[in-house]
Amino acid sequence: MAEITRPEIRKPRNMLFRLLGPGLVTGAADDDPSGIATYSQAGAQFGYGLLWTVFLTTPFMIAIQLVSGQIGRVTGKGLAANVMELAPRWLVLSLIFLLVAANTFNIAADIAAMGEALTLVIGGLNHEHALIFAATSTLLQVFVPYRRYAPVLKFMTLTLFAYVATALTVKIPWSAALLATIWPRPTINTDYFLMVVAVLGTTISPYLFFWQASQEVEEMHKGKNQGKMRRPLRELSRGGHPEIDRIKIDTTVGMIFSNVIAFFIILTTSAVLNAHGVTNINSATQAAEALRPLAGDFTFLLFALGIIGTGMLAIPVLAGSAAYGVSEAFGWPATLEAKAPDAVGFYTIIAAATAIGFGLGFTGIDSIHMLVWSAVLNGIVAVPIMAMMMVVVTNFELMGRFRAGPWLIALGWIGTALMALAVIALLWSFFAP
Repeated sequence: MAEITRPEIRKPRNMLFRLLGPGLVTGAADDDPSGIATYSQAGAQFGYGLLWTVFLTTPFMIAIQLVSGQIGRVTGKGLAANVMELAPRWLVLSLIFLLVAANTFNIAADIAAMGEALTLVIGGLNHEHALIFAATSTLLQVFVPYRRYAPVLKFMTLTLFAYVATALTVKIPWSAALLATIWPRPTINTDYFLMVVAVLGTTISPYLFFWQASQEVEEMHKGKNQGKMRRPLRELSRGGHPEIDRIKIDTTVGMIFSNVIAFFIILTTSAVLNAHGVTNINSATQAAEALRPLAGDFTFLLFALGIIGTGMLAIPVLAGSAAYGVSEAFGWPATLEAKAPDAVGFYTIIAAATAIGFGLGFTGIDSIHMLVWSAVLNGIVAVPIMAMMMVVVTNFELMGRFRAGPWLIALGWIGTALMALAVIALLWSFFAP
């Protein structure tokens, strides 16, 4: 059966909306409450001095997510399933175990931040609010089929514009900010270097790789019930390049969008917190609280609501990427389109990761420690996974005529090397006397 392709002529107003999907959602999910905390600390501690980092990470972020998306669409399988064909089973299972642990800590920090943010806005108890967010996220994933849930995730990316609006509510010395972005003057010390490492690790995270590859597979299967399921590109004797172009547009827009939001978060906290001597931020909600007396209630409200919106987008991505990885490794059905009885293992991982993340909020472990452990585990997982992804995307048997071109290979390996250096620096900071 020939693959069913999109019609050549579309309504212009719907064209961009249809082109954007997994890449846009993945990019937006990168700016979760944990990421907001990192960017807020970067702005508060170093002012405009780290705005340049979002431009440094953008091309490598685009490249590695392009690799992820293309692997999923070309092979018709998720990332873990492809890596299993090249790497020893024990190694893949070990990395996926670390991925699940890192994602769970990240979920815990995000749920806690969302609960605290809602408490700041309307009052009440942090844990009660956190339970509502955790339960809502889990129920949506389990009971809403992917074909209906995907548009919801896409729509929720609009919540990130709260951070653009936040920046517009404060006075920003644009000339100084843009000059620092274009012509940075780095402070050569350990704190500055480690913050650069933290920003790099926040923007390039393993859960994003697993999520985007699997979402491309979900997109292929979305029309299965209507007899419109598309085939993996490697099974086509000709054509298929429009799909690769669609992934490029979707991913490029998504990653640029993600880093633009990061830019505005650093910009806002630089202009308000750093300018008023507030240089230590341990969580996204602490950043919101610090903004309130300095920038006013409206700025605080936008920032706090942004935490809630981005968290509702990020938790499904964190829990879902863990479930995709585990399910593919063990050969279980792995799709958000399946009903719960048909994919018990997959949905159990989603529910367990979210429930454990919620439960960690009662252990007394503060969110900053959960973020630290998440960062360490993500770093350990990211480098070997990125290396394996580069091996997969250049493998002719797996990718066929859609194996990566020279520029994507170069950017992917440079990004992998940068992450390796970041991990070495991070580990050195923990164990250095």
